[in-house]
Amino acid sequence: DVSHNIAKVEQHLVNGAPKKLLVHRKGSTRALPPHHPLIPVDYQFIGQPVLIGGTMGTCSYVLTGTEKGMRETFGSTCHGAGRALSRNKSRNTLHYEDVLKGLNDKGISIRVASPKLVMEEAP
Repeated sequence: DVSHNIAKVEQHLVNGAPKKLLVHRKGSTRALPPHHPLIPVDYQFIGQPVLIGGTMGTCSYVLTGTEKGMRETFGSTCHGAGRALSRNKSRNTLHYEDVLKGLNDKGISIRVASPKLVMEEAP
């Protein structure tokens, strides 16, 4: 699991010079490139793995950090698919049974503690 929605003091290149920055990742997570000193030895040759979760009805992705990402985004990437509707709007406009049927039609089965959770995370 990689933290998201946090601020960290990090060193990055700015205009070719190393700078100490406070990097705030709101709705994103860190994705470090290969050979970065802060990633474990197991990932040194490929970069930091990052899981980008899709919605309940779409694919997820496994990616790794890159040097280009470090230069352009301070090593940041999104941490999920994002929302087409706010949680509140989903609860107020979608119907639980319709969401379950739509998922079932795609061959997706879910088990949740509350219908409210299905509505909040509806695809």
